[in-house]
Amino acid sequence: MIDNLILGFETAVSASTLFYCVVGVSIGMFIGVLPGVGPLAAISMLLPLTYYTTPTNALVMLSGIYYGAQYGGSVASILLRLPGTASSAVVCLDGYEMTRNGRAGAALFLSAMASFVGGSIGILLMSAFAPALADFALRFGSQEYFMLMALGLIAASTLSEGSAIKGLAMVVVGLVLGIVGLDTISGTMRFTYGEMQLVDGISLVASAMGLFGLSEILVNIGRGDRTVSAQKVTLRSMIPTRQELRDSWPAIWRGSAIGSFFGALPGTGSTIAAFFSYATERKVSRNRARIGLGAVEGVAGPEAANNSAAQTAFIPTLTLGVPGDAVMALMLGAMIVHGVQPGAAMLNDTPEVFWGLIASFWIGNLLLVIFNIPLIGIWVSLLRIPYRWLYPAIVVLIVIGTYSVHLSVFDVYQLLAFGVLGWILRVLAFPTAPLVLGIVLGPLIEENFRRSLMLSRGDYTTFLTRPISAGLLLAIVAILVAQLVVPWLNRRQQAH
Repeated sequence: MIDNLILGFETAVSASTLFYCVVGVSIGMFIGVLPGVGPLAAISMLLPLTYYTTPTNALVMLSGIYYGAQYGGSVASILLRLPGTASSAVVCLDGYEMTRNGRAGAALFLSAMASFVGGSIGILLMSAFAPALADFALRFGSQEYFMLMALGLIAASTLSEGSAIKGLAMVVVGLVLGIVGLDTISGTMRFTYGEMQLVDGISLVASAMGLFGLSEILVNIGRGDRTVSAQKVTLRSMIPTRQELRDSWPAIWRGSAIGSFFGALPGTGSTIAAFFSYATERKVSRNRARIGLGAVEGVAGPEAANNSAAQTAFIPTLTLGVPGDAVMALMLGAMIVHGVQPGAAMLNDTPEVFWGLIASFWIGNLLLVIFNIPLIGIWVSLLRIPYRWLYPAIVVLIVIGTYSVHLSVFDVYQLLAFGVLGWILRVLAFPTAPLVLGIVLGPLIEENFRRSLMLSRGDYTTFLTRPISAGLLLAIVAILVAQLVVPWLNRRQQAH
């Protein structure tokens, strides 16, 4: 591995490759800060520009846009409760509360640190175990994916800050919204009511931006001018306290492990990894009672998870030629355009491209930390702008970002609908995070459940006869039992 990394760094530190790395991560960070645009739109627009450079430089720049957007996406989430990317939506919950408590600088610093550590662990795993992890990912069939998604839905109930019943209700609503669109098995349209714009389903960008961003603006209308503390940011105010560092490190390690696992599985990705990390922190963190109220674990864990997942997402794409999501499909297309054959042939025929790309990930992550920390003061200074000036600009950015994904006015209508829905839910004290997770996991869990039964000819024991699937089922049972037993034990202890 060391010899391969030396070869990779020889390629990555060349002047031209380093230039494209800087360009890629800079664009990605800026795209991440802009609400709703996302790396997919940026890579789609810039892909033709890479036709005139080497394959290594092209892949380095496009990859930098992808993982750079994970860094930038947390900025608007923490400062304005406005997710820059879908994977940073869950960071709104605690990051924005830290901002309201006057800890915006520390939240952004922790975000950058967690992103760097999570990304580095993902890169290390990819360097050492890419073939083995790819082989493990191949063992996941539809049964394993179904159980994995079911585990996510059970964990989603822990995302609710209040009543567990309200959290489960929001999961169910999310599942119902998630099945809108074209049935992938039969090809029939469901719940579209003749609206062809709904064939592809509910827009995740519009739902996240509406539920988290637009609803925040609607809630604060008429409350006067500023509710967020925006002190002058100094180096001392950016550095987390010792207690915050002690609380954040376990969350970073857990988030990195969760993100690395989900990133290596085709079809999951950073968004699901971040939600799983947050759900894990609500169960195992020492300060789990404060999660949702401005706890550092709610920022550090998901940030580490989405960045490690962004790195290990390249494992199935590079080693198997299997793209896990739309961004990886674009990366695969870029490789083919440049004559690079993904898979085992890439490791043997063009090792300088493979290892040069991995080495550039480390350089890019280091550059993003260097770029982000000095900009924290600039980002926090946004909070000094009066709401009456800031909100119109935010609404414009939200609408432009939502429209740019599919160039569809209908997506803007979805944004408005989810904004009003988010406002109503917040007034009624219903959590919105489980609703978003239900929308994300709904199509995946239905597709894999039905595919499993088709392959087994309707035999439900197929979920028990496969070892990984059975293990995940045991984990689901353990979580459900724990949710029933732990409160009962607490009540007995209080009674004595």
